[in-house]
Amino acid sequence: MRKQVVAVWLASLLLANGAAAEPLRLVTGDGYAPFTGRDLPGGGLLTQLVEQALAQQRIGNRLDWRPWNRGLLMTRQAEYEATFPYVPSPALAEDFLFSEPLLRVRQHLFSLAGQRYEVDDLAALVGKRLCYPLGWQLPEAIQVMVERRQLTRHAPQGLNECARLLLLGRDDFFIANGPIGAAALRATGKPETLFRRSASGFAETSLHLLVSRQHPRAEQVLQTINRSLAQFRTGDGYQRLLGAYLEARDCQSGH
Repeated sequence: MRKQVVAVWLASLLLANGAAAEPLRLVTGDGYAPFTGRDLPGGGLLTQLVEQALAQQRIGNRLDWRPWNRGLLMTRQAEYEATFPYVPSPALAEDFLFSEPLLRVRQHLFSLAGQRYEVDDLAALVGKRLCYPLGWQLPEAIQVMVERRQLTRHAPQGLNECARLLLLGRDDFFIANGPIGAAALRATGKPETLFRRSASGFAETSLHLLVSRQHPRAEQVLQTINRSLAQFRTGDGYQRLLGAYLEARDCQSGH
């Protein structure tokens, strides 16, 4: 029995080393500041987190930038080892395995200052126009309203466009967590006093990497990613990386 245990352990070790021998093929999307974005330092907070966590374990990676829907489809077809960041949902769980959380977030409603929309009064949104980028996952309650045609959804490529469409009067609100919403508002070049963020928020969610269930080494890839994330969180680098984000989030919550 002891020999069998040792054999299994050695096999697992060899598999892990094999997974690390070739760079992991990763894909993410643009326009999700501060988490991912081509123009952001290091590609965004979560891009840095993922790449630094893998690098600390000497696991190479190759990151591609693609439209969100395209990247998700290619990952599902195992053309990439993983994509990020995504909120877990039953629909995604049919095709993907989820990593350990990268970050926990809470989403709010953003509108013009003269319009007061709250998450705890979604009935007031019936008949309104929602802007939410293509390929992004809606909060479940909002998804149900869209499916029932209680909301009209406009889906541009990125959130910055949503903030501009509010100013143009083409949409009534968009949904984002505090730092992402604030970044979109700043991108308009207009005073933030022209906009309003809801006081109430949706339930806290978490952002993850996704690994396709069709991938021939799905479990092995997921273990490699989770082990890298766990080790990275124990070091100073993780705290330094999150420090700026947490400070921005705390400042935003006070507005």
